[in-house]
Amino acid sequence: MSEFKLTTVEEFEAATERLLETGAKVGADAWQFRVKNQTPHCKFGEQGICCRICAMGPCRITPKAPRGVCGCDAHGIVGRNFLKFTAGGAATHSDHGREICHTLYCAKEGGNYQVKDPEKLLRIAKEWGVETEGKDIYDLAHEMAELGLMEYGKPFGYQRFLDRMPAGQKEKLIENEIAPRAIDREVASSLHMTHMGCSSLPEALVRQSLRSGLSDGWGGSMMGTEFSDVLFGTPKPIETEANLGVMNLLPLPALDGGRLVFLIIEAIRKKPINREIEGRIHFAGLMALMVLMVVVMYNDILKIF
Repeated sequence: MSEFKLTTVEEFEAATERLLETGAKVGADAWQFRVKNQTPHCKFGEQGICCRICAMGPCRITPKAPRGVCGCDAHGIVGRNFLKFTAGGAATHSDHGREICHTLYCAKEGGNYQVKDPEKLLRIAKEWGVETEGKDIYDLAHEMAELGLMEYGKPFGYQRFLDRMPAGQKEKLIENEIAPRAIDREVASSLHMTHMGCSSLPEALVRQSLRSGLSDGWGGSMMGTEFSDVLFGTPKPIETEANLGVMNLLPLPALDGGRLVFLIIEAIRKKPINREIEGRIHFAGLMALMVLMVVVMYNDILKIF
């Protein structure tokens, strides 16, 4: 097998530029184009010193007006905005984990969802102190799903997966008041603290950002990952000799190889090909590749179920 080689940032940028050029030819939109349409950006927004939480805003911090209507300064406003972003991300990722727990609860023998990795389910159950001896694997799955769902709203204690941390790390988080409690509690506390008139102390806002983020990383997202493996099987590495770089050079429209074919034709004819015609060909090739991807994905899904 050939030696593994990391793709450089420059190679990524060059590939992105080629993709954008192809997309422009077929009329595809991209965030890079939309960013240009939004310039110039609001400098207050870029610095995070614009606050629109209450009905008396938005407030913009300047040397002339160093505090908002509520009295919050630049540090507090930046802290509020950062915490709101963190809470939104934690809620989004963790809610995916919640749905995975609900799906695990619905799993049954011969059903639409089944336990594909019972060994991992047994390992997590033992890790959480759940008795497994003599239990049907689906009864155990339902019990674990309920325990997982309780991690979102339990009234006391910290996230179970914190016990996976190196010795002493969990205790340090608790000591510094950033150990995540119930996931929903951390999100609710974050929204509470960022509401008007509730908290403007930047240190407290950043501390809650850490706790909210950890509730996702060591709570919702981790449950989503672990229980997804239980349901669909733990991914295993497969060695292959396939070279994706070589595949990209195949003479197919929408790939670099297809573009190379057009360049060769232009060199032979000594005049450029009509860009509209080339764009239509690339678009047709792109659609064909998308159809192929759907077919391959469909076959993979059939193998799973």
